[in-house]
Amino acid sequence: MPKQSGSGRPRWPVPTDITKPPLSAAAHRIGIPLLRSFWRVRSLGTHHVPLGGPVILAGNHTNFADGPLLYAFCPRPVHFWVKQEMFTGVLDPVLRGIGHIPVNRGSADRGMIMDSLAVLRAGNCLGVFPEGTRGSGDFSEVHNGLAYLAMRSGAPIVPVACLGTGERGASIGALPAFRAKIDVVYGKPFLPAADTGTRTRSAVTDASRRIVERLTAHLHEAERLTGRSAAPAAERPAADARA
Repeated sequence: MPKQSGSGRPRWPVPTDITKPPLSAAAHRIGIPLLRSFWRVRSLGTHHVPLGGPVILAGNHTNFADGPLLYAFCPRPVHFWVKQEMFTGVLDPVLRGIGHIPVNRGSADRGMIMDSLAVLRAGNCLGVFPEGTRGSGDFSEVHNGLAYLAMRSGAPIVPVACLGTGERGASIGALPAFRAKIDVVYGKPFLPAADTGTRTRSAVTDASRRIVERLTAHLHEAERLTGRSAAPAAERPAADARA
């Protein structure tokens, strides 16, 4: 039961160890049947995700549903980056309880970096949308934070393509239609660069460029494999949008 705050409103307990979220296992177990009650989801390439040791999932992002889908269909629990604004009211302890990490998107977020490194050093799985926000989902704008984390932690990156979620737009209110077909495709893990210990701006930028190349190549392979497009319907050529 929640404790009462001085204002009389309930004060929900917040986990103190980011590496051991108390609700993670339960949330991961119920995720697949819950999401499949709404959509027809096909999960491909899950064997590429290492079942032990630190790993970073890097997914494209066109819709609010992408996060829950990548979280649920990964074969191991995931700590995801989630924008700070979501951590309010009862959602705050729930999101922290399943291991998610708040991100301040308006500035360099040292707390997020330290929490992410703690997760990886504990041998856990970190999930990120390297584009930073919902958009075209083509990895055209990947921030350097992913490269820095991969270099500093030594964790491999597993590219993930979520296809079929952006058909109705990117807003929270534009979730995929009921029983829509969705594909979640995991790719082979890779290391962007060896960590020499210097991590200069140019080294991180070069690693980020290689990450973009690998993520984009996986996205194209996932599109070829599934016959789907990652781009929202409104951004495709007319012939593709009708297909």
